[in-house]
Amino acid sequence: MKRSIEEHAERFSQKADEYDDSNTQEYRACAGLVIQHAAPESSDVVLDLGTGTGAIALALAPDADRVVGRDISEGMLEEAERKREEAALDNVSFGTGSFREPNYDGPADVVTSNFALHHLADEEKREAIEVVAGFEPRRFVLGDVMFFGEPDPEEPFYSPEVDDPATVGVLADAFTDAGFAITAVEHVHPQVGVLVGEYAGDGRSNGTLE
Repeated sequence: MKRSIEEHAERFSQKADEYDDSNTQEYRACAGLVIQHAAPESSDVVLDLGTGTGAIALALAPDADRVVGRDISEGMLEEAERKREEAALDNVSFGTGSFREPNYDGPADVVTSNFALHHLADEEKREAIEVVAGFEPRRFVLGDVMFFGEPDPEEPFYSPEVDDPATVGVLADAFTDAGFAITAVEHVHPQVGVLVGEYAGDGRSNGTLE
């Protein structure tokens, strides 16, 4: 991780009010695919990690029994809660939590995340995916900055000074090592994609969380 959790939290809190308006076409396409692949059933509990302003969580709420959003930024969570109240959705709850310490010990049938995991170093990503596997969800849908080939240093989609994206191969290996079978790979941009994993199970239990 190139910055501490506290530094990332403060950076996103400062831009929470304008975050939704600043999103790129690729981000929106990625979010749409995450929502499409998540496809919760009416009895499902969805856990959305790195929920930000709640874009994924709020979109999935009408189709799920309950949605739990977790983020490290208080500013982003305040914006998510404002949007939840505006939409009058009573089956969504937001709270502080990270990938490796979600601060949630309930069930999770579907786990989602969009444009957040790339802030972690590769080994930290593996730890985070292990934590997700500990919930034994039916499905894990990850939309993120990820490299499908050698990234163009002249036109990086991410911010090299603060972000640390992985290759698709590294992420796929982390998924399978944690007990997920990759069922879909969506190529949104040479540096943006979506991975979908179905949990095959390996008997692990919830681990220690960041």
